[in-house]
Amino acid sequence: MARRNRCGSSSGLKSLVWSFPDRLRPLLDSRSQFSWVRVWDGKAYVSGHSAQAPDGSFSGPFGKVPIEVSLEAAQQAAGRTALSILGSLKRALGDLDRVTAWLMVYGMVNADPGYSQTTHAINGFSDLIVDLYGPEVGVHARVAVGMAALPLDNAVVIAAEVAVAD
Repeated sequence: MARRNRCGSSSGLKSLVWSFPDRLRPLLDSRSQFSWVRVWDGKAYVSGHSAQAPDGSFSGPFGKVPIEVSLEAAQQAAGRTALSILGSLKRALGDLDRVTAWLMVYGMVNADPGYSQTTHAINGFSDLIVDLYGPEVGVHARVAVGMAALPLDNAVVIAAEVAVAD
């Protein structure tokens, strides 16, 4: 019988390790002084991430929801953004089982003015995290807002705070 890990899955997270994209590739003109994950005092603060290709480049979709990017495509991008964040957390923490609680998720949608379904777009992220970690660790507080623009015209950008064990 497989050993259950803290994320509530006997093999789900371990098999996903091979699906995490590479480290985010910096933008050519990027001179920003920030970390993708900052671990401090029992928490990990995760900078805004978007969906990535396996090589670490941004994979889109790009554009405004719902005129240029469908709600379904935005939801899928939010799920792929979860994989991007999990990959960054794994590199920063060494072991994703150190995540003891998903505390807060900040979801931003590149939305057409007046678009009110932003919460549905970010559900792709939340659903994957809760599926992987279970409700006790994975359920989180959340903001899901529409923005006039996002970096590189990404449809979805997500940041998070998680509690971590030593």
